[in-house]
Amino acid sequence: MTCGETRDVTGLSGADVLPLSIELQTNFELIPDFDEPLRQAMVTETELFFAEVMRRDRSILDLLDARFTYVNKRLARHYQLEGIQGQLEGIQGQLEGIQGDQFRRVQLTGDRRAGLLTHASILTLTSNPTRTSPVKRGKWILENLLGTPPPDPPPGVEELPEDEQAAATGSLRERMIAHREKPICASCHQLMDPLGFGFENFDAIGAWRDRDGDFPVESAGTLPSGEQFAHPQALSRLLRSSRGEQFSRCLTEKMLTYALGRGLEFYDRCAVDEITKSIADRGHRFSRLIVEVVKTEAFQYREPP
Repeated sequence: MTCGETRDVTGLSGADVLPLSIELQTNFELIPDFDEPLRQAMVTETELFFAEVMRRDRSILDLLDARFTYVNKRLARHYQLEGIQGQLEGIQGQLEGIQGDQFRRVQLTGDRRAGLLTHASILTLTSNPTRTSPVKRGKWILENLLGTPPPDPPPGVEELPEDEQAAATGSLRERMIAHREKPICASCHQLMDPLGFGFENFDAIGAWRDRDGDFPVESAGTLPSGEQFAHPQALSRLLRSSRGEQFSRCLTEKMLTYALGRGLEFYDRCAVDEITKSIADRGHRFSRLIVEVVKTEAFQYREPP
């Protein structure tokens, strides 16, 4: 998968990431660890991750909960992975430590990181400039991975207070739970917030944290369907096991849109249905997704740009 395709699928275009990075750099005193080398490493990690799924013909569902990633020294330090071993492309065996700017493939252990949703690129993209945003993170999952974007908020909805006095009353999660008790907010937030809260252990630039200010972070939760998870990795695993077909359909729509060079119309629904079923019957292999997209009548008879 090319860098352009990866960014189209994930939303990691320069137009999305760069303004956020500038805002973060403006608030350097609040988030001193963010800099240009880290930003570049974040995006490269996600591009290499997607490339492996394509090159090794893995299941597209691995995007949700794979227990490997790619890091250089800067990103390994950000992820607190400096002491682990890694592999260089084309070299057999493990190499001690992570050194320099060269990216290495590493196996992830523990209950912190698994899959795309724990990449710092995605976590930064879905944060506010100086704090996390469970709403943005939950909305991003619904829109970009599950294909069920929530509606825009109604006009006149009050913003969550951001001043120091408000922050002293509880963690962001606690304050948001109180905020969403308002009937005008509840219907959408009950869909977005549990997903976003599941990644609250990651700060505004995707580093692990156990506390939100003076308050402990609680990332365990329950989805509207009643399914429970205890930590970020469990949520990633749950999305694969219970929302895998939704994700497969959403990715099919994105790939078909990219291949056709246009938005999908109602008459493309049959093609999406057929592709989704075919790739499910064949283990959700990435190669099968590409083959089925190319086989569609819409692709074979598309008009030149």
